[in-house]
Amino acid sequence: MSDSIPTIGRGNWDTCRGGNRHGHGRYRDLARQLADIGYIASGSVAARFNRCGKPNCACHADPPSLHGPYWQWTTKVDGKTVNRRLTEREAQLYNEWIANDRKARDLLTKMRQAAAKATDLRLTEAITNPPKGLIAS
Repeated sequence: MSDSIPTIGRGNWDTCRGGNRHGHGRYRDLARQLADIGYIASGSVAARFNRCGKPNCACHADPPSLHGPYWQWTTKVDGKTVNRRLTEREAQLYNEWIANDRKARDLLTKMRQAAAKATDLRLTEAITNPPKGLIAS
C-alpha cells in the first residue's frame, strides 16, 4: 500500500511520501536540536545587594557600598513564587538551564509551524491526488 497516506508519527518522517518538499527535513533538524539541549529550568536568576543592620557599616554610607552579590533564583511552583539563594556556580548553571528552556520553547514553536505547514501540504496533496482505489466524494 505505497499509495496510502501514512500517519506521520515517531519514525515515519523518513518514509512518508513527499520527502523533504513537505518540510520533514526541517522538522527532523529541529527535533535533533531539541534532543541536544540538555537540562532545562524555568524562572530567572538575579544578583541582589543588601544593607545590613549595623549603623556604622559602609552599606549605610553616602554613597552606599552594599553587601553582595547574593544570587537568587525565582520561579513558579504550583502557582506560587519560590525563591532560592544560590552560590555563584549554581547561578551560572541555572542561567544556562534557563537559556536552554528558552531555546527549547523556541524550537517547539518552530516544530509546530513546520508540522502545520507539512500537514497543510499533505492534506492538499491528498485531496488533489487521492490514492488509487479510493472513491472521491
